Amino acid sequence: MIVSVTGSSISGRADAPPSKSFTHRAVVTAALAYGTSTIVNPLMSDDTDATIAVFKSIGVETERKGSEWKVFGGELTAPKADLFCNESGTTLRLATAVCSLVEGRCRITGAPSLLKRPIGELVGALKQLGAKCSCNGGFPPVVTENSFLGGTASLRGDVSSVFVSALLLIAPLGKKEVVINLSTRLESYPYVLMTLSSQKSFGVSVEASKDMRRFEIKSQKYRASSYKVEGDWSSAAFLLAAAALSGRVKVANLNIQSSQADRSIIDILNAMGAYVKTEGDTVTVEKSALKAINFDVSNCPDVFPALCVLCSAATGISRITGIERLKIKESDRITEMERGLTGMGIAFRRIGGAVEIKGGNAQGGIINSQDHRIAMAFGVLGTAAKGRTIIRNAECVSKSFPDFWECMKKLNAEIETV
Repeated sequence: MIVSVTGSSISGRADAPPSKSFTHRAVVTAALAYGTSTIVNPLMSDDTDATIAVFKSIGVETERKGSEWKVFGGELTAPKADLFCNESGTTLRLATAVCSLVEGRCRITGAPSLLKRPIGELVGALKQLGAKCSCNGGFPPVVTENSFLGGTASLRGDVSSVFVSALLLIAPLGKKEVVINLSTRLESYPYVLMTLSSQKSFGVSVEASKDMRRFEIKSQKYRASSYKVEGDWSSAAFLLAAAALSGRVKVANLNIQSSQADRSIIDILNAMGAYVKTEGDTVTVEKSALKAINFDVSNCPDVFPALCVLCSAATGISRITGIERLKIKESDRITEMERGLTGMGIAFRRIGGAVEIKGGNAQGGIINSQDHRIAMAFGVLGTAAKGRTIIRNAECVSKSFPDFWECMKKLNAEIETV
């Protein structure tokens, strides 16, 4: 699918879609709890579909009716075929850990892009906890067998926070207490806070040190529960960025006190001088004269594409640090944003472990990416650019925000399917 975006004056109200990260975690905790759990307002997307499919293959049925899912958890069985995670890194990592609880052999794999994403650190930690598992030189596919015991494991905290979340989710089911020690600072720690919150909602408690580098988990059982998924700040960030560039938008269904990492978009917009108003579960942003910013995205890497777009319209030179892990997302997002912005006339420079973006007047361009967040970022920039912006592979937004293009149209963005 190809879409064309031209300069627009956007306005209106939109609801943030449900959180992808919280939906993944709710499915996993419900799957590990004996009985029937209800997930209210889950996100339906390619990634969450992958999680549902993988868990069905290991014996966890999900009944989906409208805005509620019933998850029948507690009994895990060996799959009859490979577990295909499509392009979902979260599904891959969480399933790798959960499969160490399954009696029998599991082989976890995915689409070609997923096979390029590292998994070795998690596999190594699982081995320390008694699991029999292996991977392909630090990358998927992963093969596991039922052997998770518990004990103490050490791993890096600066590769993927989902490795830590994956261990935390299975830790209560170990035969002995689990202690997780991180050898480096935990990056993207808000995602681990989301995991701890999800576990608490299903009856499990974890003791975490103040610096989030040591976790102690006693043997416990998950309790079947009813869980409501809050709105997704990662997706909302694109709508709020579009408002700051091209109009005035109210985005509802947001938890202002959320532990989600990309709630940082509020801090970013405020620091750049944008008009931002929060009221209840609604955030209103309107077109503003933006100023350059220095910002570290190490704890909120998914906000990077939206931040780059905002910087492209700001007065001055913005500097973004904490970018190293962006190379191992669905794409190398540093390279993708550099290619797209320079192609639209915006100066982008790499300096060591940072990038600098000089604000200017973006011109229309052609964006050819398979990465959902890259497509959405340039869809937003297209509303403020001079001329026509073409987004190829536009259907890739179904990974996290399937209704993105329709949502933008309802906000009066000039978007056409070519």
